[in-house]
Amino acid sequence: MTRQPRITFIGAGSTVFMKNIIGDILQRPALSAATIALMDVNPERLAESEIVAGKLARTLGADARIETHSNQRKALEGADFVVVAFQIGGYEPCTVTDFEVPKKYGLRQTIADTLGVGGIMRGLRTVPHLWKICEDMLEVCPEAILLQYVNPMAINTWAIAEKYPAIKQVGLCHSVQGTAFELARDLDIPLDEIRYRAAGINHMAFYLKFEHRQKDGSYRDLYPDLIRGYREGRFPKPSHWNPRCPNKVRYEMLTRLGYFVTESSEHFAEYTPYFIKDGRPDLIEKFGIPLDEYPKRCVEQIERWKGQAAAFKEAKTIEVAESREYASSIMNSVWTGEPSVIYGNLRNNGCITSLPENCAAEVPCLVDSSGIQPTYIGALPPQLTALIRTNINVQELTVQALVTENREHLYHAAMMDPHTAAELDLDQIWSLVDDLLAAHRDWIPEWARVTKKVAAA
Repeated sequence: MTRQPRITFIGAGSTVFMKNIIGDILQRPALSAATIALMDVNPERLAESEIVAGKLARTLGADARIETHSNQRKALEGADFVVVAFQIGGYEPCTVTDFEVPKKYGLRQTIADTLGVGGIMRGLRTVPHLWKICEDMLEVCPEAILLQYVNPMAINTWAIAEKYPAIKQVGLCHSVQGTAFELARDLDIPLDEIRYRAAGINHMAFYLKFEHRQKDGSYRDLYPDLIRGYREGRFPKPSHWNPRCPNKVRYEMLTRLGYFVTESSEHFAEYTPYFIKDGRPDLIEKFGIPLDEYPKRCVEQIERWKGQAAAFKEAKTIEVAESREYASSIMNSVWTGEPSVIYGNLRNNGCITSLPENCAAEVPCLVDSSGIQPTYIGALPPQLTALIRTNINVQELTVQALVTENREHLYHAAMMDPHTAAELDLDQIWSLVDDLLAAHRDWIPEWARVTKKVAAA
């Protein structure tokens, strides 16, 4: 009898995301009889996910076996693939803290889950838990591939590669394929007629090529069309998913850099020092920057996901559509040898020669039975390299703090953050980090804790 894959999902209480990933997996013939081990620390949400996963399997006629676990190591035993999707500290209290404490210093944010003081704190909360998964994997499934869907993606991927280089891992995001869809929509061109190549770091990769296939088989550069459409006021088109996020920041940066970034304008506004400035409400209005976007989004998503999870729980069958996530494609290619191409985050190792060897780079990867193989890019255009390095500085110092357990590097990381440094002086930055470490005391490693009282509003 042919052995079937074992797929472990850590953080399976994220029922809607779990449903998308498992739905993709069970639509693949080679994976449809897999054992799906769901693990979460919340028994109620885990039970909901078990019901939804079972209904998915029945809807698709898949012969999958569904298990649930509260013990992480038990769930990981014998796994071939490990999917991780969790948020340490949740929306409340930790995300709220990451927004409200900086506000007392006049530091406003949009998403705060990748870079900046919010991203630093999220990395500090998250990496130790990812490391514990790696420790368990080395004990009970050392050959498994870790598919990590957790922010801050670059910090997490870098920290795993630094401390557990033997772990086969990839950080996965939907920004490259998602932005390609958005640009195709702006241009009124079918996505399957567009060819692109992107590289950089997670949330700050750029399309080095973005081209339209012509009837004669040749390709035409689409950047002139995008720049002209923006300058004429035709692009970006109104957001089809969030009217608060008009996407103007990225188009503006396209006109300045010559390349389009793959993550959203609401993210990119806080990765740079140009758009969110004290005393400049005109910039916020001109570029439609949605301050405090992530807390608003969290509240909306929590309510929407509760409703969806409840509906899935009650439904006899569950409608399944293919998502844009790469997880099932990776598993299918590794398991069957059928090749695919994905965009993944891995240790750079010279793929992008203008970035540090040890940083986490996002590049196109070939996937087959040999695993995930990143492709060589070479040097990025110098203006892109320079901008990306400003973000890498923050990531590197945060990883160094975690690896060496040196709290000073957390302050250094905040000093180097482009947005934080543009808004606060050194005393403010030091005090803000103290306040955040004190507020997050129960969620961070002991070496990082401080006892300073959080600043009054």
